Amino acid sequence: METEQIRQAAGMIRRGGVVAFPTETVYGLGADALNPLAVARIFEIKNRPFFDPLIVHIADLNEVSRLVITIPTDAEKLIQRCWPGPLTIVLFKNEEIPDLVTAGLPTVALRMPSHPIALQLIKESGRPVAAPSANPFGYVSPTTAEHVRDQLGDRVDLILDGGPCEVGLESTIVSFSEERPRLLRPGGLPLEEIEAIIGRVELGPDEEEKPSSPGRLPRHYAPRTPIVIDGWEKDLGAYQNKKAGLLAFRQVPGSFPSCDVEVLSPEGDLREAAVNLFAAIRRLDALNLDVILAESVPEVGLGRAIMDRLRRASSNFEIDSNHKK
Repeated sequence: METEQIRQAAGMIRRGGVVAFPTETVYGLGADALNPLAVARIFEIKNRPFFDPLIVHIADLNEVSRLVITIPTDAEKLIQRCWPGPLTIVLFKNEEIPDLVTAGLPTVALRMPSHPIALQLIKESGRPVAAPSANPFGYVSPTTAEHVRDQLGDRVDLILDGGPCEVGLESTIVSFSEERPRLLRPGGLPLEEIEAIIGRVELGPDEEEKPSSPGRLPRHYAPRTPIVIDGWEKDLGAYQNKKAGLLAFRQVPGSFPSCDVEVLSPEGDLREAAVNLFAAIRRLDALNLDVILAESVPEVGLGRAIMDRLRRASSNFEIDSNHKK
């Protein structure tokens, strides 16, 4: 990508604009985190509820001490070992961060992305950049610039195209607002790698009425087509008269009837499955199906984040009683 394009986007952010840009996780919808009017445009473009806080992206480690009150020792260890990368850390914020960014919470979620375009954009803008995923609120996150164009179109001032995202899942979020570090959202950095650095991390809760970080609502990352996890294992006949698609982990189950299929990783590689997850859901969602039947993946490493996204994307799909066994 031309440096001039990135400079143009950085200028837009300085002037209060909103720019979609690639990160290693998913595409973000960025604005000056210190400009409440610019941040408000993010909420408007996404139709995002104001009680859902945003992640603030930085490109310089010195920014952390400027934006937060204190940095616990374990948080500092993760910053030094895992940034830049797919890890967000929640710390008590400085007054400089507008309450709109944090949904009125006393904490702020910070991340340093590793994508070179994201880093250059943030550096060129000279601002911390508030950036949720660049999609309508609650829908599947975008992993290509085309996904952003399809969903948001001309509502965004500029879209920087950096190709497909390398990780494909949002960042892992760890909070340091309590006595022990707590995992608020599994994501692109496996919990096992975090615990190898700082020891045991508390889990959950899975849902919150007022989210303490992004991605905490019970229904999120959802396509228009209902998703059912492992539904055919209990009652395959219930779906025989439905136009169903299959989101398989490694291969199509032998008992499964012919239908539209997306396989996340034929080799059973959870990293590959994570990269392919959102794009595969989008392709199935575009087929006007009645239901997407998703296969569980092992809940280790990145599998924990994949299952978190599938559960939040799924719904209690009611099957017509005429189609039940």
